[in-house]
Amino acid sequence: MSAMSGNTALNTPKRTLSRIGRKPVILPEGVTVELDYCMITVSGPKGKLEERLHPEVRVELEEDRILVQRLSERKFHRSLHGLTRTLILNAVTGVSEGYKKTLEIMGVGYRAQQSGDNVTLNVGYSHTVEIAPLEGVTIEVEGNNRVHVSGINKQKVGETAARIRKVRPPNAYKEKGIKYSTETIRLKPGKAAAKA
Repeated sequence: MSAMSGNTALNTPKRTLSRIGRKPVILPEGVTVELDYCMITVSGPKGKLEERLHPEVRVELEEDRILVQRLSERKFHRSLHGLTRTLILNAVTGVSEGYKKTLEIMGVGYRAQQSGDNVTLNVGYSHTVEIAPLEGVTIEVEGNNRVHVSGINKQKVGETAARIRKVRPPNAYKEKGIKYSTETIRLKPGKAAAKA
């Protein structure tokens, strides 16, 4: 009984990956796709993205959907299957809806200021820190404590937002720093409070 349970647990991830990879990517209205050997170009209302495909994965375009197929059941091909499908889905979502991350600045005197395309951060250092967005990414400051990072490339939006957060990560003791708007910070009591 235990052996059967172990086998079932080992097989579950494979079936899950298979479902992810085999699920077609549906193209929203206004999104077009071009396939050229190892390159896929996705165009939509918000722009155009190109994604290089691994030669050992097969991608097919059928009317309003994209199908990704693997060449074998080898572990390498299984991992490529799910990864390729995810990259294509990210591109389709990016050109049709776009991606956006919002950061919040916590702390008395901490603030952000728009500097052209860049953002200037005043977060407790003796100097200000200026962050420039990656190509294709837009930074917009709302008020003086919210920063919106948006673009069609999910990886670039995430990387730019991470660079801003890294300037002053949130402090769980002092409620200061830069955090994602969706991030929950659990405040910890200081040593004095803990002793009391």
